[in-house]
Amino acid sequence: MDGLLIGRFQPFHLGHLHAVGYALLRCDRLWIGIGSSNRPVERSNPFSSGERREMILSSLDAGTLRRVRVFEIPDLDDHARWAESVKNIVPGFGVVFTNDELTSHIYSRQGIEVSPIPLEDRGSLSGTGIRERIAAGGDWQGCVPDGTRDVLIGVGAHRRLRGL
Repeated sequence: MDGLLIGRFQPFHLGHLHAVGYALLRCDRLWIGIGSSNRPVERSNPFSSGERREMILSSLDAGTLRRVRVFEIPDLDDHARWAESVKNIVPGFGVVFTNDELTSHIYSRQGIEVSPIPLEDRGSLSGTGIRERIAAGGDWQGCVPDGTRDVLIGVGAHRRLRGL
């Protein structure tokens, strides 16, 4: 069975990496949806979908990459239309991995299995907190995989976040 994991990944951090590993223990292949892919760069969405794709792909090992595909999922103003658009973008899936209540509700109503993900060190592994530490010049590099760290340094994340 194939699974779906959707997130904003702003940035892709160790909690997300844990979620990918958790999902791959429960499905054959995993479709990773980069949510809010159509949103402009702003303080809460500082990295483009292309940058987030690069963070994800550069953070996964070769074995994992053989079982994963990444898709861009744009936001829509209508939840039913959004769920339908995901089905048109992403190949079939039998399970959705999420802790988001609305996403759980949408897919369980469609008869798709929903699996919550155990959160890994939520206190320090939150995209908001990591973005705040990057902007302040604080300690953030231990919260992200090496591939993500390299992408963030390469795009000048500190300068970008301070400017937003």
